[in-house]
Amino acid sequence: MNFQETDIYVLLKQGAYVYSAKFNKLDLIVAEDIRALGGTQAFVKDAPVTLIYVADLSKMGKGSDDNKKNTANIDVGYISQNVYLFCASEGLVTGARGSVDRATLGPRLKLRPDQTIILAQSVGYPKP
Repeated sequence: MNFQETDIYVLLKQGAYVYSAKFNKLDLIVAEDIRALGGTQAFVKDAPVTLIYVADLSKMGKGSDDNKKNTANIDVGYISQNVYLFCASEGLVTGARGSVDRATLGPRLKLRPDQTIILAQSVGYPKP
């Protein structure tokens, strides 16, 4: 259906950004290190990059929120898999997880009520 409902937020040491596909750039959301909010595991605060996949349900037309979320979950799965493939080709490590404190992270990313965090995926370097 090509809803293009997924927004990718990028948590870096210098701040949190949202990726603008139209302009191929990162737009600053928060100018502070909030990487620790990208997951519930201890390693998350030290990961160089954490991607937060957010579904914007307002882009998905009519239908129930359950159906929209189901479609968004599938779409994020495709995106996450592409990140896995890229990381494997570049010698990076990655891990996707659903364990994110959505109630805390959502407001910090300035998400609207019709935006929902689907998944987080950290990217880093393999440990020697």
